[in-house]
Amino acid sequence: MSKELGKGTVLCDVDARGVVTVTLNRPKVNNAYNEDLISGLHEALDLLGPKPEARAIVIRGNGRHFQAGADLEWISGVGVKSPAENERVSRLTAEAVRRLDIVPVPTVALIQGGCFGGGTGIASVCDIVVAADNAIFAITEARWGLIAGIILPQLCHAMGVRNVRRYALTCERFGPEVALRIGFVHEVCALEDLEATGARIVDGLLMNAPGAVSATKMRTLQVSGALLDDTLFDELIREHSALRQLPESAEGTASFIEKRTPKWYPSK
Repeated sequence: MSKELGKGTVLCDVDARGVVTVTLNRPKVNNAYNEDLISGLHEALDLLGPKPEARAIVIRGNGRHFQAGADLEWISGVGVKSPAENERVSRLTAEAVRRLDIVPVPTVALIQGGCFGGGTGIASVCDIVVAADNAIFAITEARWGLIAGIILPQLCHAMGVRNVRRYALTCERFGPEVALRIGFVHEVCALEDLEATGARIVDGLLMNAPGAVSATKMRTLQVSGALLDDTLFDELIREHSALRQLPESAEGTASFIEKRTPKWYPSK
């Protein structure tokens, strides 16, 4: 079964083994997410509900890059809308990440090229992450006057709070070897071997009893304290949407669109 979801921004394929491949499909903008792509992820997860035969999910990006974070032109347009609309968009985004985090089958992310902002959020909630040797990571939200709040809990669990305190504040880029050293990715391989490496890992997952795998995943999230409670989840959404409506966000996204430094950068 193959489907185009989110107006074609997400491709979903389910093979005879029950392996679900979810492909982010906005290659012209480096798979930057907008509402269509977020909705496409929800649609892909909805498909799993009536499919108990699903055994594993592989997430990949079409084109040169895995996922380049938010589409800042779209974000700029959202920021000037009503507070209620901004909160709706933040909730839709946060729920997509949360649902991917707790989907009761193992998830494998295959990352090539850029993995920025929300892309790091997707990677942080996947059970297994493989990076090609050309992968570049960055938690970029603060660079644009935004906050990565709705993915900070998952990032802290994936790479440790000490590393988040560096990379979410500096927004600097780091390569696959650093990502491997800090535990954000599990394996690094040559770009040409990315698909084969993912296939090997998926084959290993299929050797294991699906019920036991699911139970192990969910219990691991529970005992590690990685499950978000609803109160904190709602608080993160409100903060995420509120900061998008402030002048800093408008200036940050404008600086990206206009390809200039933001006004808060000190002039010499």
